[in-house]
Amino acid sequence: MIENMEGLLLADRWAPITSELGFLETGAEHAARAFAAWQAGLHAPRGIAVDVRPVSGSLEQALSALLPLTSPETRRHLFMPTRSPWTAYVENGWGGTDAASAMGYMAETLGCRGMRVVAVPHTLRKDKGRYGAVMFELYGPRQTHWLNYVRTIYASNDGGRWVFGQSGEPFPFEKLERYQARKVRDRFTFDMLEEYLHHLGLSPFQEDFYLPQGAPAWLVEKTGTFVPAQTEYTLAQAREDF
Repeated sequence: MIENMEGLLLADRWAPITSELGFLETGAEHAARAFAAWQAGLHAPRGIAVDVRPVSGSLEQALSALLPLTSPETRRHLFMPTRSPWTAYVENGWGGTDAASAMGYMAETLGCRGMRVVAVPHTLRKDKGRYGAVMFELYGPRQTHWLNYVRTIYASNDGGRWVFGQSGEPFPFEKLERYQARKVRDRFTFDMLEEYLHHLGLSPFQEDFYLPQGAPAWLVEKTGTFVPAQTEYTLAQAREDF
């Protein structure tokens, strides 16, 4: 059951930042500098500068470099090395990380695989809490049947109704029989997501998976004049609604 997710990264106390995670199968500094170059090209006409710098310390110290959270525009993006060939990605948007477009684009740009991972407990009660979701998306370096999506699987609560979907060629390790479960929410669970990611060399919900042997994270930060409605939030303020 999605409501009973246990073992979320850092006990979920950094949600919504860590409720969605991006991954690129390349080095952290390489990914950060390529991302910064892309963003600089997009935002230079607005007078916004993009800088890259290393961030040392524990995982929570690295995540702290994203604060405060901002809306409607994200200003800080963090790339973290892991105990695998994959680099993790999170950002400082008030609503949490939005990894899909960034990871899909960067996978093509860098010629590597990219990934989006979502794990949100379903806690909604009387208009308070969050809609649950377990999602996995894998992107490739080349165009496929839809953009550069290679494989997608999800079970999520869409405004009160549970939906399940999949596309692309299944991996040999997938439990295809589970996709026929009577309850839609049971067709792709948090435990299944963890198991699938383990097959791909990732343990993203374990703190010691990140920043191995004191390796720094890389922060991409935008500075300049943002939209007039730009607002800053503490992590506690972003968590108030759920």
